[in-house]
Amino acid sequence: MNNFTIIGIDDKDHPELPEQARAAIATHHVFSGGKRHHEIMRDNLPEAHLWIDITVPLDEVFRQYENHPDIVVFASGDPLFFGFANTVLKRLPDAKITLIPTFNSLQTLAHRLLLPYHDMHVVSLTGRPWHEFDRALIEGQEKIGVLTDREHTPTTIAERMLRYGYDNYIMYVGEALGSDTETVRVLVPDDATALTFRHPNCLILYRTYERQRHFGIPESDFELLDGRVNMITKAPIRLLTLAQLDLRRHQTLWDIGFCTGSVSIEAKLQFPHLHVVAFEQRPEGKRLMELNAARFGTPGIITRIGDFLQAELDDLPAPDAVFIGGHGGHMDQIVRKVSEHLLPDGIIVFNSVSKQSQELFAETVKQHGFTLVSTQHVAIDDHNPILIMKAQKI
Repeated sequence: MNNFTIIGIDDKDHPELPEQARAAIATHHVFSGGKRHHEIMRDNLPEAHLWIDITVPLDEVFRQYENHPDIVVFASGDPLFFGFANTVLKRLPDAKITLIPTFNSLQTLAHRLLLPYHDMHVVSLTGRPWHEFDRALIEGQEKIGVLTDREHTPTTIAERMLRYGYDNYIMYVGEALGSDTETVRVLVPDDATALTFRHPNCLILYRTYERQRHFGIPESDFELLDGRVNMITKAPIRLLTLAQLDLRRHQTLWDIGFCTGSVSIEAKLQFPHLHVVAFEQRPEGKRLMELNAARFGTPGIITRIGDFLQAELDDLPAPDAVFIGGHGGHMDQIVRKVSEHLLPDGIIVFNSVSKQSQELFAETVKQHGFTLVSTQHVAIDDHNPILIMKAQKI
């Protein structure tokens, strides 16, 4: 069984270590951490020490750990705060771990600003996708602490915010916090797009006003396909469709035949935790989705243009909810392909506009092992009645 002593450090050239950390260093031979941690700590380590670099792939790092029962690991800040201690706990649940933390970078930045941070929503973009950051923006979190990396920088973060209309935050950026050359800058996103920032850095976004979060967007507010308002799912139908999809308890929605993107956008606005993948055969869909997603502040929708039946889907998150917005006479093939990827107990919702399409959907889902669990008959103004049909995978 491995024994780990994990010590949190900041970026000072000569960190001030507590007695417990100094004692651990003096009594160990094997040390580990990132290259930057080695540069900072080198002068504090025994002359004949062995250093194991923490680099990807981590499998190789942990193979090296197997040869050494007692290891001191250096990590940034609090090792349990999106830190390496979490990785050790997951990979080696039986390991004995002693933690010696210090302040994490977002705590340090809040201290410099005299900004209370007990109510701060924290997002890590360090080696992670945009999804949780997008979610925090859509939810309108008042304070968002963001851990960055060399791709998700304050510059690219500001660009993404402005692309989707989130200019309602002040950016506090801390660079090389804890070092002799630390910098704290106060910016608006417009300013940040023109600047470069030293790594490592982190930032806190502080909301200046609440941005409108739409609910039941009027059809006329969308950029439409050739201006045809009848090509878009009407707001009441859209909201009832989302209710049938039961998205609060699902994780991934596939929207097949998105046209203007109204269902995907409304779903992302109301359920920001969702991963949304939208498919559209018409090439005009790409421009419409980009315009409408930016207009209504919904980053993160994955868009695929082309024939759904020919699309490569293995790189996408598997859906547990699917909306079929159009089938083009290929209902059987679409349902079959969806069934191959849909998670157990997943659902399909289809809005039928005719008796023929109602019967087609009901027969098709039955043939592919689904149960038709509900059918809602809805009429809006002078429009033809619509049946909102929901099927569940057995």
